[in-house]
Amino acid sequence: MEVFRRAILHAGPPENFALQTVQEVIKPQKQTKLAQDENQLLENMLRTLLQELVSSAVQSGEPIMHYGQSIDDGETSQAQIPRLLDIVLYLCEKEHVEGGMIFQLLEDLTEMSTMKNCKDIFGYIESKQDILGKLELFARGKLVMLRTCNQLLRRLSKANDVVFCGRILMFLAHFFPLSERSAVNIKGVFNTSNETKYEKDPPDGIPVDFNFYKTFWSLQEYFCNPALTLAPTKWQKFTSSLMVVLNTFDAQPLSDEVGDANVLEEEAATFNIKYLTSSKLMGLELKDPSFRRHVLVQCLILFDYLKAPGKNDKDLPSESMKEEMKSCEERVKKLLEMTPPKGKDFLHSIEHILEREKNWVWWKRDGCPPFEKQSMEKKAVQDGPKKRRPRWRLGNKELSQLWKWADQNPNALTDPQRVRTPAITEYWKPLAEDMDPSAGIEAEYHHKNSRVYCWKGLRFSARQDLDGFSRFTDHGIEGVVPLELLPPHVRSRYEGKANDRSKRAKKEDSKVAPSQAEENQIAASASENDGEGIRADLEASATPVETDVTAGTGNISQSGTATPDEHQKQSSDTDMGQEAGQLDADAEADAGMMDGETDAEVDLEAVG
Repeated sequence: MEVFRRAILHAGPPENFALQTVQEVIKPQKQTKLAQDENQLLENMLRTLLQELVSSAVQSGEPIMHYGQSIDDGETSQAQIPRLLDIVLYLCEKEHVEGGMIFQLLEDLTEMSTMKNCKDIFGYIESKQDILGKLELFARGKLVMLRTCNQLLRRLSKANDVVFCGRILMFLAHFFPLSERSAVNIKGVFNTSNETKYEKDPPDGIPVDFNFYKTFWSLQEYFCNPALTLAPTKWQKFTSSLMVVLNTFDAQPLSDEVGDANVLEEEAATFNIKYLTSSKLMGLELKDPSFRRHVLVQCLILFDYLKAPGKNDKDLPSESMKEEMKSCEERVKKLLEMTPPKGKDFLHSIEHILEREKNWVWWKRDGCPPFEKQSMEKKAVQDGPKKRRPRWRLGNKELSQLWKWADQNPNALTDPQRVRTPAITEYWKPLAEDMDPSAGIEAEYHHKNSRVYCWKGLRFSARQDLDGFSRFTDHGIEGVVPLELLPPHVRSRYEGKANDRSKRAKKEDSKVAPSQAEENQIAASASENDGEGIRADLEASATPVETDVTAGTGNISQSGTATPDEHQKQSSDTDMGQEAGQLDADAEADAGMMDGETDAEVDLEAVG
């Protein structure tokens, strides 16, 4: 620590000696960046040194942020504690030490200091806000800084330290991004701890409308937690109390003279965050335009919450509540407009603020999406007047030019060479070049990434190159590329599997050949048996014909000489019988040829 004590007293910027001091104390394994255990050792040493400096400053009675400050030759030297913080901040910024170390020292310093000294410490934090907000430091120390600020806010008085509380809140708003979830209150939880206390019993000796006093201040319970009004009983109680207050405001209008006097008082007044609730002040407060506006704006905020979309069905107001709310809202706006000074302008400003607030409500309910968007390059604005856009005959330049070409050359649109299917080798040539490692084409620029290119190529291969199309199953889109387009060392990856496939095909063909020969022999024997069956059928079918003819002849001989009509009838009957027999024989022959395999099996069983 003695080395650091000497470094604090060293003149000059920290970059001249900070890293050499750390190397002298820690002797790290790496020259410019400490390991985890080395960071922990350095942090413990610095926290101990900081505690000793604060103790020495308290014993001397000086403010801790001014302890050790001296004036030499008219120049004021920096105090010891700010000097130590500057050295650590430089080391964190250059990533020589762990980035959260400076935040830890600032938290220890605020915990060891009184509120008077904390104001000076926070002034140092505000002066270094830009450096502390850098990404490499913010990511490591944002939670520590948030905890430090919250601890300060708890220690401060909201009534007496309003300015200091505002400085802390403003710092947090600038230090953390707008979409920081820790400050968004996504669930919409109300600050119910902000309770307004007022008198429950009437005072003695002072004539005051105590019932109105209690009714007036009871409205703060609903303004503090608007969700209470969703219950029917609570809503009825709230509306009845609100009507009493609004009727009182109507019965006691304010004049313009009161408003002008209030403006002069506001210019020199110091405002508190809460109004006093003493019953003795009720009469004076009702004559204050700012007091009336405060209450009426609270009413508009409550109505705006109840009308906000996106709630669950059970949290939505009923139809009767909506009607009462609408009438109350119109009455409140009318009173705001009548309240001097400049009531209409004030009402217009409040409505504009509430309308903008709806955007924040929607943003929070959508999950707080980031506001940052990618910057777009702005086109350079040309000087001079804007030129009129040309008018084209067919709507745009391309279609008009195409029509012009068709007028000059009628065959331009019907030429078969205009649209043609490319050869398969020509189409796959770009992808073959991509597959060559020596070409040095990056994978993101390969043609296989284009779905349209691959889809067209597969259609071409299915029509022109079935062998290449079959390789798609094993190798994907690169396997469809013709092998003659690929370099030798790339082609070998696809030829090996192609040869294996051809060998398997030949082996399967050799197995199929004997079985095919047996099937051919069976089919031949079946055809012979079918031929014999057809001849037997023909002979059988010829017998009835002859019998019919004999019977007809017998009839003729019995009746004597036949007439010419009988001769014609007998010859037609004979011809019809022969044709019927022939057709039956042909049908059986066709059936035997079509079902040769089945008939062959049947005939073979019969022969056996």
